[in-house]
Amino acid sequence: MAKPIRKNGGAPKTGRGTFKSPAMPATTSGDIARRAYDLYLARGGEHGHDLEDWLRAERELKGSTASATPYA
Repeated sequence: MAKPIRKNGGAPKTGRGTFKSPAMPATTSGDIARRAYDLYLARGGEHGHDLEDWLRAERELKGSTASATPYA
């Protein structure tokens, strides 16, 4: 007996030969907070730069090339 012909003319999909690139894990607010804290410590624990640290950490982790200085 002959195999049934598929409407699209192709062979049945077996799941083989299909490549899916692994997804990059999403950057979480926890990741940003940890990096911002590292920046704070690297500056010697100087207070008053929390927003700058957060935004810099966010840019670094998300790969943004935009350089923004808040309230310049």
